[in-house]
Amino acid sequence: MDRRKRMNLRSKRRALAAFTLLEVLLVLVILVVLGSMATLAITGQQDKADRNSAKAQVQLLSRTIETYRFDMKKMPESLEDLVEKPSDSKMADRWAGPYLNKKSIPLDPWDNEYKYEAKDNTARVWSVGPDGSDGTDDDVTSEDEA
Repeated sequence: MDRRKRMNLRSKRRALAAFTLLEVLLVLVILVVLGSMATLAITGQQDKADRNSAKAQVQLLSRTIETYRFDMKKMPESLEDLVEKPSDSKMADRWAGPYLNKKSIPLDPWDNEYKYEAKDNTARVWSVGPDGSDGTDDDVTSEDEA
């Protein structure tokens, strides 16, 4: 009888120490929900960081264009003019570049090329944004507030 009581007692302890399938599933559901919430929060922050980075680069390119215009007495024909010395010897003498610390124009945070347009003595620089389409609401332009 003593032996049966001990075996019964061991069985009860094991049953109390083990998790039920329902408890394990509940914990898994909670972990999935928490993981989803964290992913959404991180994704939102990444989008905001990409947009701020694009704004900063657009503003930098705009200021660099102004420096180029001051030195060369004309607007650049393309953004590449900021990093490539002109072949014309008269213009090459004025050129004080490269105007960027890079050998080429950087891509925007979404791996698209920055767009550039010059009219009169005004430059417009913009990124097409995350959708990659020009002229949509997500474009980041030099007219946006920094």
